[in-house]
Amino acid sequence: MTELYATAIFLFVLFALLGSSVWVGLALMGVAWVGMELFTGRPAGDAMITTIWTGASSWTLTALPLFIWMGEILYRTRLSQDLFRGLAPWLRWLPGGLLHTNIAGCTIFAAVSGSSAATLTTVGKMSIPELRKRGYPEYMIIGTLAGAATLGLMIPPSLTLIVYGVTINESITKLFIAGLIPGLVLAGLFMSYIVAWHFFKKDERPAPDPKMSFGEMMKESRFLIPVLMLVFTVIGSMYFGWATATEAAAVGVIGALTLAAIQRSLNWATFSASLMGATRTSAMIALILMGAAFLSLAMGFTGLPRALAAWIDGMDLSPVILIAALTVFYLVLGMFLDGLSSVVLTMAIVEPMIRQAGIDVIWFGIFIVVVVETAQVTPPIGFNLFVLQGMTKHEISYIAKTAIPMVFLMLLMVVLLVIWPEIATWLPDNMRQIGR
Repeated sequence: MTELYATAIFLFVLFALLGSSVWVGLALMGVAWVGMELFTGRPAGDAMITTIWTGASSWTLTALPLFIWMGEILYRTRLSQDLFRGLAPWLRWLPGGLLHTNIAGCTIFAAVSGSSAATLTTVGKMSIPELRKRGYPEYMIIGTLAGAATLGLMIPPSLTLIVYGVTINESITKLFIAGLIPGLVLAGLFMSYIVAWHFFKKDERPAPDPKMSFGEMMKESRFLIPVLMLVFTVIGSMYFGWATATEAAAVGVIGALTLAAIQRSLNWATFSASLMGATRTSAMIALILMGAAFLSLAMGFTGLPRALAAWIDGMDLSPVILIAALTVFYLVLGMFLDGLSSVVLTMAIVEPMIRQAGIDVIWFGIFIVVVVETAQVTPPIGFNLFVLQGMTKHEISYIAKTAIPMVFLMLLMVVLLVIWPEIATWLPDNMRQIGR
């Protein structure tokens, strides 16, 4: 009965604060403060200071602003603009033609960004005008871009995986490596959708592009090589155990600055803009994590997570049924909160549940990212939909409709993860010399 009363108080205060447009991080701190005052005898101020400092001073968390800065550098320099020129010659021959540049471009940029919004903005800025000019259907351009941009949450370095790992105290490197194969599988599903469109909608195909010689293709590839080198350096250093996630992030920043300087697209304006952009994003995420750490402490004092975990255990649900229920839960939650907030807001309760059910926490991290990805393209608060609306000036309902096939493909990815969990666990289980 006490746990039920505590749950009602927590939810009432949380929704009251969020409904009054208070920042998510401050809302979490407010809920935790009320919980500490009502259900514990410990001074709330002392507990908040200690918890926030402990969470904010985590060495693992330093990877977050570094990866964000790396993405900001690429976004604001010519490196991102060269992606289309380098990809187009190699993808034009595939069924579906240059629509595949949306998927391949998002996959590559996701590997140096970690942010869905940054991936969408960067790739969309280069691909939408080019694909329109060549006569591709508008709904395919927008729909594939909306779905593919979510790969920024999955393919390492993923900001969501960093936040998840810090929240549950799990290896960031393992989570990054675990996201590699699922990210590529999901990109393959998106490309399969384009291939299916090519064969079933023959009347919508644009005129084929002029043929290019192999020499011309190789010449255009020089624009792609620098970004690919940066991707392989960052991810490869983690995969082979040469660097931790934080060290790889530092190498990525230096590499991005070096490449931008070599291409003469780095100046004081772009440098300061990238630094300030990374600072703003990092501060926002850090505030959310601070609030989540304090909320976890407050909820731990009430015994609510343990009680809910015991209740779920008493229902004797199979892991598959539990995952199905959590899928629906996160899809609904993701309609009203952004992905990072959904993760940190629920981990204090969900983590004991999944551990009690014997679900691998690395696998669950990949699962939750896929579900959060889906929420990025579902109304009413699908963040990618709003970004695309600003870029294309279409109605939000039209953009959401074009993204429906991608939503089903992401739900199919959840099913594949449940049937073959090795998609997420095989690579980290077989790595050597993994560092935290």
